[in-house]
Amino acid sequence: MNTHLQKHWPQQLNIFEYFSGRTVAYGLFESRFGSVRRRFVVEIDGRVQNDELILNESFIYDDGEHQRRIWTIVSDQKGGYQGRADDVIDEAVGHVIGNCLNWRYEMLLSVKNRKFKVSFDDWMYLMPDNVLFNRADLSKLGVTIGSVSISFHKPVDSRFVG
Repeated sequence: MNTHLQKHWPQQLNIFEYFSGRTVAYGLFESRFGSVRRRFVVEIDGRVQNDELILNESFIYDDGEHQRRIWTIVSDQKGGYQGRADDVIDEAVGHVIGNCLNWRYEMLLSVKNRKFKVSFDDWMYLMPDNVLFNRADLSKLGVTIGSVSISFHKPVDSRFVG
């Protein structure tokens, strides 16, 4: 993990604190050639229960498709996290240094009624004003197939569209 960013961003990322309550995210998937393939909005309801962070995610894609994912995340109290979801193979493993979290995991990704096993190298950066920026590279059989960029926000109002 690249730790030089910690010197420039003094915030400490704690995903249990950040994702507790309601979070809204805006994202897009780009092909490996740079063309935007899909855009989406994610509404997340997060709660801590029995030392686990439960994230109930509701995705709405620009083509009208809806998806749900529920993450269960545990912390080792030393900056390490493990996460599980129904479409994640085994578990996601992550580590925080300063304002950065790096997740690595494999997922069965659904695209037009087909499932593909893809690997995620997922980086999250806590920014000023409680914005969390996420950039993930996706690969299949070691070949980069695209990237996902997401901007997470803590909304002021309490509407939930999911």
